[in-house]
Amino acid sequence: MASSSSSSSFSFSSSLLPLLTLLQAFLLLGAVVGGRMSDDISFDENYIITWGNDHVLSLNQGRLVQLSLDQSSGFNLLPLLQGYISSWRESRWITIKGYMKLKRVGYLDGLREGAGFASKENYSSGFFHMRIKLPPKDSAGVVTAFYLTSHTKKHDEVDFEFLGNKEGKPYTLQTNIFSNGKGSREQRILLWFDPTADFHSYKILWNQRQIVFYVDDVPIRVFKNNTKMGVDYPSEAMGIEGSLWNGESWATDGGKTKTNWSCAPFKTHFMGFGIDACSSNNSINCYSPNLWWNQHKFWKLDSKQQKAYENVRNKYMNYDYCSDTNRSPVLPIECI
Repeated sequence: MASSSSSSSFSFSSSLLPLLTLLQAFLLLGAVVGGRMSDDISFDENYIITWGNDHVLSLNQGRLVQLSLDQSSGFNLLPLLQGYISSWRESRWITIKGYMKLKRVGYLDGLREGAGFASKENYSSGFFHMRIKLPPKDSAGVVTAFYLTSHTKKHDEVDFEFLGNKEGKPYTLQTNIFSNGKGSREQRILLWFDPTADFHSYKILWNQRQIVFYVDDVPIRVFKNNTKMGVDYPSEAMGIEGSLWNGESWATDGGKTKTNWSCAPFKTHFMGFGIDACSSNNSINCYSPNLWWNQHKFWKLDSKQQKAYENVRNKYMNYDYCSDTNRSPVLPIECI
């Protein structure tokens, strides 16, 4: 609705040019983000239910969504999968009859129980965030996930996975990164708060320089773009997904502790459905410095963030693939 210069009754002075430039940047940002960064955004604006419809409950006019897990939720696709399991099975992915919409499952456990949702669009950079409250008490074997994922053969993925535990024992937060189909980059930390007592914020910064995972604004993991060293870096357009599913074959004590179904239904709550990211459906350069998450100050952690990040690694990390010499006698390049 901006007026053209020919119809304007005045001309901008040079002192107003910076303001105009800033306004243009905001207009660009408004053209590429999928929503406002606010708890006032309803689920339906940016997301759809992808599976387990009857175990998804919309609350507070769509501003809060509850996923539930029991032995009757979700769907059973096992009979349909015969002959269609892809070579990505080791990475907990399946392809059904060549259809390129991949479903997240827990070594095929989650096909029977759970629910999930996904963003309506895919994105090529951004600052992704969700507020989540996890299932309380005995949640062993139960996995809540919030992640970015591509739906292409060149598979990229950036994961938050919350691994439940026996009552009285802490949740494990596992992060993982896939690039060009290669994953196995797990790191695990114990949270310094009870994630079942209230909502907490989980965020992913993704630009051309780095991926940063945050918990309540505290950076817990950094993955740098080291393509010059021969390390693949996520570059495919990715959608946002959230899910609750049964991962008892691996999630707790390496699969030794199974899901206690007498405690079902397990319930995870999600809110904060605004999306601050660059849609891949636009013709705009998603690495543009006009997008705030691509600006120079987001190319690395500042000194305060670096200190907080090192504190998490020193106090709360209990597994790092870079330190697992039994699994990888030769360290991955990015770990050196």
